[in-house]
Amino acid sequence: MSQSIVLPKVIFGTSSLGNLYVALDEETKLEIVQTCMQYPSIQKPIVFDCAGKYGAGLALETLGRCLQTLNVKPEEVIISNKLGWYRTNELEDGMEPTFEPGVWRNLKYDAEQRISYDGILQCFEQGNKLLNGYNAQLVSVHDPDEYVANGGNERYRDIIDAYRALSDLKKAGKVTAIGIGSKDWKMIQRVIHDVELDWVMIANCMTVHSHPHELVGFMRELERRGIVIINAAVFNGGFLIGEDYYNYKLMDRVHDQQLFQWRSEFFKLCDKYRIKPAQVCITFGLKAPGVKCVAVNIADVNRVRENVDMTMAGDAVIPMEFWNEMKLHGLIDKNYPYQ
Repeated sequence: MSQSIVLPKVIFGTSSLGNLYVALDEETKLEIVQTCMQYPSIQKPIVFDCAGKYGAGLALETLGRCLQTLNVKPEEVIISNKLGWYRTNELEDGMEPTFEPGVWRNLKYDAEQRISYDGILQCFEQGNKLLNGYNAQLVSVHDPDEYVANGGNERYRDIIDAYRALSDLKKAGKVTAIGIGSKDWKMIQRVIHDVELDWVMIANCMTVHSHPHELVGFMRELERRGIVIINAAVFNGGFLIGEDYYNYKLMDRVHDQQLFQWRSEFFKLCDKYRIKPAQVCITFGLKAPGVKCVAVNIADVNRVRENVDMTMAGDAVIPMEFWNEMKLHGLIDKNYPYQ
């Protein structure tokens, strides 16, 4: 049996604290974390989703430092740490990290992947050390889909070994719940047949732009089994609200013309009904079967406030006529039932 966990409707992703795309200054990062902690409509404990991969541990380090500066008690916060990347050597000035070059800015350290029984424990211990007084209660293996895709199917055994380690941590009372975060939902489907999970984080694939029928069926299965679903990246990496990256890949208006056309029609319909595209994305993501909360990034204080307000507002500001027109224009699946 999976362990039932209770999460707020919105949890905060922390990749921006690890300098994803832009290096925010320390004062801005502190203000962002303070806004998350003090937002009146979110009941404590506040949940932050972090990972050793985020800036080679920089996000974990920054989050811990900000929480300490704000005198946040450990019981006022729940930290999720997606494990599998371990901080290694210092980088020379101007050097890109060996993982995801061109994505992270001004990093001091590099990181390497350690997905095995011992490796995942090393990542867990380093993560708690970087958090400096706070401990991760929710743990998972980070992007197992990419790990297998980059090294062959035999790597799947490493993932199962890593989950044995997480299971031992839970039995020892060192963590509260075990989950999985993956951009490819079919990897979640595979792992869940071999591992007892309490929660899953589906990233980039259950959005107003992308909501395949097979995934909907799988989410219904998870709901029946009482496994909590966190819907992450409901903006498809920011593209659905006007940014240039779709699922963390820079889009080109010539080669990706169909995607830009979809967004243009989507924006026109939002303008017609005077609805913010972000409101549509969050509402759609929350109403998917089994979803208990959405994970939103915290790169900007004003965006944090807007995202929280829109999450709490739910679908109250979106009329059914809007969803009907979305289907009429082919912008969402005409048979999708969860509006």
